[in-house]
Amino acid sequence: MKKIIVDKKYDGKKLNIFLMDKFNGLTLNIIYKALRKKDIRINNIKVNNNCFVNYGDEITIFIPDDFLYKKISIDIVYEDENIIVINKPIGIETTSNNENEHTLAKLVLNKFSSNDFPAPCHRLDRNTSGLVVFAKNKESLNILLDKFKNMEIEKHYKCTVFGIPKIKEATLVSYLFKDRKKSFVYISDESKKGYQKIITSYKVLSVNKINNTSILDVTLHTGRTHQIRAHLAHIGHPIIGDRKIWTK
Repeated sequence: MKKIIVDKKYDGKKLNIFLMDKFNGLTLNIIYKALRKKDIRINNIKVNNNCFVNYGDEITIFIPDDFLYKKISIDIVYEDENIIVINKPIGIETTSNNENEHTLAKLVLNKFSSNDFPAPCHRLDRNTSGLVVFAKNKESLNILLDKFKNMEIEKHYKCTVFGIPKIKEATLVSYLFKDRKKSFVYISDESKKGYQKIITSYKVLSVNKINNTSILDVTLHTGRTHQIRAHLAHIGHPIIGDRKIWTK
């Protein structure tokens, strides 16, 4: 049995959309079967149809974990006495603030039969794949956290965007404001009250003229929420598959 609270981004969305986003192993067939058996509750009320959910709703599901999560193998690309570097796949969170047991951090801890280490030194979004560095002891963790905080470790992101940038290599400077109440991110080319400066560099690695897409190597010089997605959309080259609406 799992309980999960609906967050703002799913307010007014279909139940199946919410559940499939939260549990990467779920399929429509599994959800509809659970609905027929009344194994899904909203605010402790049994439901038997794919209804809408609202912000703050408590969803309770009686579906075995084997059907909720995809089986993920831990891909270790480097390890020594202080760190482990793991290739995180798409569809799993690095860490979670709730009781979600299916995170990369939890899987790594279970593999090494430990309660504290290895511990992640940074995060990647759920739908982003790439290398995540884990510290195997407290000293290594403190050093690496300090290095990441002071931008002493260079991180590169590869992404596919719509369109072909006229400038093949550039450093972008803009200002970002996150409206937490509306769950919107605003971007401005001019400094405004409440806006934070963002600096993002990109380099075009390849282009596909037939599909009108480009692959970019992106480097962050500041670390703001949704910075890469918002900044690239701001210059007219949104990341392919990004469903979020960015506001200028």
